[in-house]
Order: sequence, then C-alpha cells, then structure tokens
Amino acid sequence: MQTTSLKITREIYDKPAAEKLAFKPKPGLSEELIKYISRDKGEPEWMLKKRLEAFKLFQEMPMPNFGPDLSELDFNKIYFYLKPKAKKNSKNWKELPKEIRETYEKLGIPKAEREALAGVGAQYESEVVYHKLKKEWEKQGVIFLDCDEALKLYPELFKKYFMSTCIQPSLHKFAALHAAVWSGGTFIYVPKNVKVKQPLQAYFRMNAKRAGQFEHTLIIADEGSEVHYIEGCSAPVYDENALHAGCVEIHVLKGAKVRYSSIENWSKNTYNLNTKRAIVHENAVMDWVNGNTGSKVTMLYPCSVLIGEGAKTSYIGIAYASRGQNQDTGCKVYHLAPNTTSHIVSKSISMNGGITNYRGLVKIKRGCKGAKSSVNCEGLMLDNKSKATTFPSMEVEENDVAVSHEAAVGKVGEEQIFYLMSRGFSEQEATKIIVSGFIEPLIKELPLEYAVELNRLLEMEIENSVV
Repeated sequence: MQTTSLKITREIYDKPAAEKLAFKPKPGLSEELIKYISRDKGEPEWMLKKRLEAFKLFQEMPMPNFGPDLSELDFNKIYFYLKPKAKKNSKNWKELPKEIRETYEKLGIPKAEREALAGVGAQYESEVVYHKLKKEWEKQGVIFLDCDEALKLYPELFKKYFMSTCIQPSLHKFAALHAAVWSGGTFIYVPKNVKVKQPLQAYFRMNAKRAGQFEHTLIIADEGSEVHYIEGCSAPVYDENALHAGCVEIHVLKGAKVRYSSIENWSKNTYNLNTKRAIVHENAVMDWVNGNTGSKVTMLYPCSVLIGEGAKTSYIGIAYASRGQNQDTGCKVYHLAPNTTSHIVSKSISMNGGITNYRGLVKIKRGCKGAKSSVNCEGLMLDNKSKATTFPSMEVEENDVAVSHEAAVGKVGEEQIFYLMSRGFSEQEATKIIVSGFIEPLIKELPLEYAVELNRLLEMEIENSVV
C-alpha cells in the first residue's frame, strides 16, 4: 500500500453510526445481567460459575490506590452488554448492516485485509460481526476465531488457558470485572513450528453512548511457532463516559515467537483500563508494541512473565496526552529463570495540559543468574502546561545480572524550534519534525499502514494545538 492512499481524518474515529441494537439492558451491573450474558451465549456451566465468582470479587475488591483519578467513572451508568443487529462472525463484509460496514470501510479494515493480513476479526459493541482467516493458514492448522466460538468448538483447550494461569480474576478489580462480563474478542492457536508470515488483526469499535467493551484476547503459540497479532481500537466522541476493560492473555511456548502490536485510539470520554500479560517459556520471545493516543484515562501495563531459561521480551511504547487526558502506561517484567532478557523503551508526548506517566516494574528473582534488563523511558512536553513523570521500580534479588535504567523528561527546546523555523519551516511543521524523530523507534516496528496511521494521528493533534 502506498502511504498516500491512506487518508485519515479525525471524523473517521469520532463520528458515531446510528444506534441499532438487538439487546440493550438497563445501565449498571447485576447478577441477573451476568446470567443473561452466559445464557444468551449458550455457555457451559463452568463459565457461568467463573463469571459469578468474578462478579463477587469485583464487588469486594477496592479501586486501584495509585495512578489517575477514577472517581468520575460511575459503573451504574455503563451499559455492560450491547448486542448489535447484525449476524455474528460473517465471512463477507456485504452481509453486515450498512452502517456497520461503512464504519469499518472508513477505518480501512477490509482494504488492509485484502492487501496485508492473514486474517481479520471485527468487533462492534459486545459481539464479533466479522471473522475470517485465509485458507492457506487454515490448512496448516491455525485457529483464528472469536472467543465465544472458540469456547464452543475447543472447550478443553479454552478452559485450560482462559484466565487460569496467565491472568486470574483476583489480579485486580478490573480483571475481576472483565471475567464477569467478557464478550467476544480473539482466540488464536498456532500449531508447532508453523510460522504465520502475515499479521492477524482484530479491530474493536464501541459506538453507543456510555458503552462498555470487554473483549478477551487469548493467544497460544505452540513450540517453535511464530505469529504477529495487531489490535486496533476506537470509539466516537460523546459527553458521557465510556469504559473499556479488555484482557489479553498470551502463552508463548518453548522456542515460539509472538509480536503483539496495538494502536489504541479510544475517544476522550473513554476510561481505558486494560490488562495484558504473557507467559514466556524456554527460549521463547514476546514483543510488545503499543501506541496509545486516545482515551480520557488509560491505565495499561503489558506484562511478561519469563518462566523459561533463555526467554526474552521487549516492549516499545508511545503514549500521547492532550487536554483532559491522563495516560498512565508502562511495562512489567518478571524474570523467573536464568539467562532471561528484557528490553523496555517507553516514550511519551504531552501537550495542552495533558498528563503522561511511565509506571514500570522489573523484578529479577534470586537464582536467575545471567539475567539482563535495560529500561529507557523518555517524556517530551510541548508546552509549560503539561506533565510527564516516570515511576520506575526495579527489584533485583540476584547479583549475577546486568541491569540498566535511563529516564529523561524535558520540553521541546526553543532553540530547536527556532533552528527549524530559520530553515523555512513553520512552528507547526517544526514541532511535527521533532515529534516524528522522537517516536521513530516505535514507528519503524509497525507495519507500514499502521505506522502511517499513528503518525497521522499525532500530526492531527499537533495541527489542532499549535497555532
């Protein structure tokens, strides 16, 4: 795809479609609603039991005692399960209702599927409305389904991995909430030694006011396999708050490699309280690439648990915050085996009073000799009103390790702007050039189409802010 063919405007993301729903409950969460969700999906008894146990945990657990203020998030105003008037899991875009199909066409998903992807899933509100895997990967045994279908078709495999060893409902309040009301999402299983050469993608779209979306992503990369999975997310702008509390569980078995790329562009009335974690086995590799440009509040800390000798993980993240936004992001790594490696690069941009925080943890347990970890976090402020802070934590219980940490927070220098303006650039163009150079490490890790999208999103924010 040529970069000039991707035309991005803010309206693509911010404009809602007409609200046409097959089911819309009263706002708020109750045991009756959870039972309805499970019954409506035809789930086995064990899943209903898990949901109800998680709901009890959610009611008992406190809100997070760190990070951004969540006091304006009112659970009683959120719609926790919304069913669109659309066929589930269509394999032809033409089968979707016009307003839903046009939304995804504006976002460029069908075009990306034709030109660059091995398969696509598209979720609208609480249900996956489109899902398709190219036949060449089906023939090699790759499973690519939404989680509702995977639970029915592969019940033993699903039960073994779903919120049991990677992420448990007791992890925190929003993990418990997710376990109680999850719906849709993505299930991927890649057989031994199969290398999926094109990315798989899912795109999650919230449309209704005060919506809640709780998709579940479960990826199992068997021994020696490889897969790249991309998630995109967006929602229209409303005056009332919305909630996203998805969950991503990734199991990277011996010698496997998984790359998870995400561009999260939720509207600025959305609380993005997502949980992502990977279990990484012997000589396996887990790479995280994260771009966060939207949301009112984000609390997101992708985590790798390195349980096998020689396991490796990397994290490259960029967070952007403007007026009324608080991006609290970072990465966690637990080194639980010898000769494990982690490399973390986090960059943030704040302007117009936006707040960005890096919040990270690297823990190396005793006995993990030969472990290596490097952390580099940088914050760039484009004015005097914004804030950028870092909260790194390193807990090292072993002496025979190599650990480094660098952090820097600063403003765009007036001399940099002046130099570029003296070469004929406007202030806006000069700011774009500086920001582009700052985020280059992330951009070069994304497929071309998504790098263009992220670059353009940031450019639009600067265009709207620099006069």
